[in-house]
Amino acid sequence: MTQRKGKQRRGAGRLAALTLALTLALSLCPHALAAEDVLSAAARRAADQLVQTVPAPQVGAVGGEWAVIGLARGGFEVPRHYWEDYYAAVTAQVKACGGVLHPRKYTEYSRVILALSAIGADPRDVAGYDLLVPLGDFERTIAQGVNGAAFALLALDAGEYEIPRNPAAATQATRQMYVDTILARQLPDGGWNLTGGDGAEADTTAMALQALAGYRKQAAVSAAVDRGLACLSGLQGLDGGFAAYGSQNTESIAQVVVALCQLGIPLEDARFVKNGATLVQRLLAAQLPNGSFCHQAGDAAGDLMATEQALYALAAVLRSASGRPALYCMGDAEPLLSGGTEPFPKSPEMSREILSRRACAKMLGAALLCVRLL
Repeated sequence: MTQRKGKQRRGAGRLAALTLALTLALSLCPHALAAEDVLSAAARRAADQLVQTVPAPQVGAVGGEWAVIGLARGGFEVPRHYWEDYYAAVTAQVKACGGVLHPRKYTEYSRVILALSAIGADPRDVAGYDLLVPLGDFERTIAQGVNGAAFALLALDAGEYEIPRNPAAATQATRQMYVDTILARQLPDGGWNLTGGDGAEADTTAMALQALAGYRKQAAVSAAVDRGLACLSGLQGLDGGFAAYGSQNTESIAQVVVALCQLGIPLEDARFVKNGATLVQRLLAAQLPNGSFCHQAGDAAGDLMATEQALYALAAVLRSASGRPALYCMGDAEPLLSGGTEPFPKSPEMSREILSRRACAKMLGAALLCVRLL
């Protein structure tokens, strides 16, 4: 009888602990949802502003592919035929240049491949040209340094494309060759820079980490990523921001945000919270009332490049929060060439519902784990 009473008391204790844990978790759900709503609202404002600023995206590093990637991967509404107009611009450019987007800068191919993949279009047949073929030329692709190798990997992995044989290449590329190139150019401080000289740069380090994210099963890559993250944490300012060439800016913060999301690392990771300031807080501090982002917090005018990069960084955060594939993992991309469409989420209400379910599920899981440990 005494043993049975003891079991009953333990059972009652566990039930009380479970009730308390569940009550606490459920009470916190609205707060988690409110935080996601702030991000969603900021992203929608940026997307609306970007569509107004870039009504007809062209092939280009600004006002082109990065706008398309942010809008498509964020699932934001665009005017009817927005995607078709962009695809027509790409087709016209490819035809006009005979399939040679640039004789030396092969990141041009990578960037366009990423944008086409984001809208569910096939980069292997654009006006009869396979835009992946240039990335089969190892030497020409890495001529731009770490960026060339990093963006080649991101482009190839976006749709899990095979590297086509490039008959004109002196050295036929493989994925592993690009991975090894990035690893070989890691600096002693754990980071990377464009020139290969002394001192890591936040932007280049973040881009290298984005590209390596899918290869962490390799021990050498895993170790390099850990060193890169430690380097980035050291480069972060005391206010939570990041600088390039001595100047804090939105674009550097955006690249680090994307890197952490691509790696599956929470943005609240203690390594990237300085004096209570998070990366997202620093990013949102640069948003202006009209929805655009300025290059540096405090600037009076918005900057198109900053707005594009901030938007796709916010898209990366929201995708992570809702359990969707990372920004550059585009196997889930819907074909958008049937007019202006609205990929997932279909509405702000649906977005809130899904984000709420996911946040609550995490909290409930934590609560149940606590009870099991009692």
